[in-house]
Amino acid sequence: MRLVLASLLLAGVAVGPASADPALQEAIARDYSTSLAPLWDYFHRNPELSTLEVKTAARLAQELRALGIPVTEKVGGTGIVGVIRNGNGPTVLIRADMDGLPVEEKSGLPNASRLRQTDIDGVEKPVMHACGHDTHITALVGTARQLLAHRDKWQGTVVLIGQPAEERVRGASAMLKDGLYTRFPKPDYALAFHVDSSLPAGVIRVPEGTAYSSSDNFSIIVHGVGAHGASPHRGKDPVLLASEIVVALQQLVSREKSPLEAGVVTVGSIHGGTKNNIIPDQVELLLTVRSNNEAVRAQLLDGIRRIAQNMGRVAGLPEDKLPEVHPPEESTPVTSNDPEIARRVKAALVAGLGADAVTEKPRDNMGAEDFAYLSAPETGVKGVYFQIGGTSPEDFAREKAGGAPVPSHHSPLFKIAPEPTIKTGVAAMVLAVYDLMPGR
Repeated sequence: MRLVLASLLLAGVAVGPASADPALQEAIARDYSTSLAPLWDYFHRNPELSTLEVKTAARLAQELRALGIPVTEKVGGTGIVGVIRNGNGPTVLIRADMDGLPVEEKSGLPNASRLRQTDIDGVEKPVMHACGHDTHITALVGTARQLLAHRDKWQGTVVLIGQPAEERVRGASAMLKDGLYTRFPKPDYALAFHVDSSLPAGVIRVPEGTAYSSSDNFSIIVHGVGAHGASPHRGKDPVLLASEIVVALQQLVSREKSPLEAGVVTVGSIHGGTKNNIIPDQVELLLTVRSNNEAVRAQLLDGIRRIAQNMGRVAGLPEDKLPEVHPPEESTPVTSNDPEIARRVKAALVAGLGADAVTEKPRDNMGAEDFAYLSAPETGVKGVYFQIGGTSPEDFAREKAGGAPVPSHHSPLFKIAPEPTIKTGVAAMVLAVYDLMPGR
């Protein structure tokens, strides 16, 4: 265990915050044991799918109203907005996403979800908080309680939002279209955090630039001519063509994009055919595309259309039967932190939680976030999105010793240590608010 912790420290990963503000930590600890722990338990047992977070939103609104905060519900669907006014000063928005995922939980936790829900596609699915959003909304309530208890340490307006449909990257834009920045105080700053299973519980990462990648999720319909499987020459096989397209698309990443620029093209689903001896007339490919800047994003999207359609021409399909590349159904740009504000927040966290609480370890994946819409350049809002570790050091030690690997986000085995994650999330948000809107 000592060797594992030492290796984490040598890699630049802190293994737990050494608090420089024990009074704040003690207040949050009391709140966790009395209120936040059972609230997280409720949210974890009762996840809801994207755009269907009715009970989650109602409970979150109830918790905020119980603190005396005026709350507006059904913003952008199931979104909620609470406003705390505390004199003149900046406006800071704190966002927490609410939705779960269509995953059957196999975490082994005593409060594992057993729920099923009919999704927006009309199909009943298992539901799980497989990305940790239950910790985000729990921490939002804890943050509100601490800010109300210490009004003398900050001044201005705090806007608290429970956002739907982050997993479908559509909730933030839906709330904006429903007047988030016109019906309610428009923020000068927007803050959010995400639990991160790749970091030890309670450790914080504050990127000074790109926080999350762009994401474009869409489909390609590959047409063909159906035939008997024993007579392939009488048809045009869309399964074969789809397979060739999948392979050819990887050339965009390996041979067309600069090797110094990040990019991912993943075909996550192929649907086509009904029987082993029938060549179908259509195959559907479902893709996700990730990048870290808009130029690479455009290059990948344009290249996918070019490759798919020209592979259809190679197969001899007529022009009206070429593969159809549908526009992205779920899409979000790169989430970029404002560098100056990110440095301010990072410094505040080091001062309030200790240097060991903040790590410079870079992210190791191309996850995406629709928080990007809340702090897009055209809004004039300066955003900072940070990550908080959620995996216990014991789990990293077990993996290091050859045991079960630490589960990733969206895995049925996903689990985090709620107490250090939520307590650190509350502390980090409170300290960020203190810095961005200092008191009298």
